[in-house]
Amino acid sequence: MEEKGADMQLDRLVIPANTKFEEGNLVVEGDVIICSSASLGYGVIGRKVVAGERASINGNVVGEEVRLDAWSNIKGSVLSKSDAYIGEFTSIDGKLTVFGNLEIGRNVRIKEGFEAKGLITIQDPLPVILFVFFYLLELLRLGRLEEAEKLFGEEEFISPLIIPEGATLNLEQIKTNTDVEIVGSRVLGNIRARNISVEGSEVFGSLRGREIVVDGSRIHGAIEGRTVFIVNGSEVFGHVKADRVYMEEKCAVEGTIIGRAGVLIKPKVDVAEVLKKLRKEEPEESEESDEEKEVEKVKMETGKVKKVERVKETKETPEGDADGMEQEKVQEDVS
Repeated sequence: MEEKGADMQLDRLVIPANTKFEEGNLVVEGDVIICSSASLGYGVIGRKVVAGERASINGNVVGEEVRLDAWSNIKGSVLSKSDAYIGEFTSIDGKLTVFGNLEIGRNVRIKEGFEAKGLITIQDPLPVILFVFFYLLELLRLGRLEEAEKLFGEEEFISPLIIPEGATLNLEQIKTNTDVEIVGSRVLGNIRARNISVEGSEVFGSLRGREIVVDGSRIHGAIEGRTVFIVNGSEVFGHVKADRVYMEEKCAVEGTIIGRAGVLIKPKVDVAEVLKKLRKEEPEESEESDEEKEVEKVKMETGKVKKVERVKETKETPEGDADGMEQEKVQEDVS
C-alpha cells in the first residue's frame, strides 16, 4: 500500500502487516516514520527510515534511505544503502555508513566516525527549509498551483510503520495519546492508547483504551476500555472489563467478562454500525480529556488576593493509562 506525503496521516500509531518484533530490532517490509519527540526502544530496519526532530532510537538504523532530523538521538550505528540526510546536532553512538550521497548538518556527533561513498555536503539544514518555503511562495505568486501541490505531494511511502509525535514504543509498552492500528503483525508490549484496532494479529500484552476492536486476533493479556468488540474468532487470554462488551459466539475469553452496561454475545456483530449508533447517543469527548487540562483563575476581592497553584492529580481510568487533570488549590493572602 502506497501513501503520498500529502495524504499521510501522522496522528495515529500504525503497525503494518508483517512487522517483526525481533530481539533489539523492529523489522519492517516498507517504510518507517518516527515523528518528533517519539521514542523507539528498538533498532529499526526498513526501506526508507525517516526520524523527526528530537526523535530517539535505541539501536541501529538500517534502510535504503535514511533521514534524521535535527537533535535526533541514535543509540547505535546508521547504515544507508543509498543517500542519507543527517540534521544538525544529531547524535549517533555508533558508526555512520552511507553508500550514496551524504548531506549532513553542523554539530553532528558521530562516536565511531563515518564513511560515505558519494558526495558529502556539510551545511546547516535551515537554509534548505527556507529555500523550499520561498520557492513555494514564488510558485504561488506566479500562479503555478500544480507545481506547488507536487512539491509536497510526490513522495510516496510504502506500508509505513508510523510512530506519532511524543509516542513511546518499547519492549514493555506502546503508549500514545492517539489511536493505534495493528494489522497482520506479532506485537510485544502493553498497549495504552485512545482507540485501539487489532486485526489479524497476535499481541503479547494488555490493551487499554476507549474503543477497542479485536478482529481475528489473539490477545495474551487483559482488555480494558469503554467499548470492547471481540469478533471473527478472536481469543483473549485474560479478563475483559468495559462499559459495554460486544462479542461473537465463536470467540473465546479465558478470564472473566465484566460489562458495566451490558455484555452482548451474538452470532455476528457489525462493529461499524454499533460504533456509529453509540457515537450518536454519546457525543465524543473532547480530546483535551486525554491530556493535562490547565485551568487558571485569579479572583480579586476587596482586601484579599487569592493565589492560584496548579496541583496535578492523576487517576487511572479505563480510557487510557492515566488521565492527567490539573486542579486548582486556592490560598488566601489577607492583607
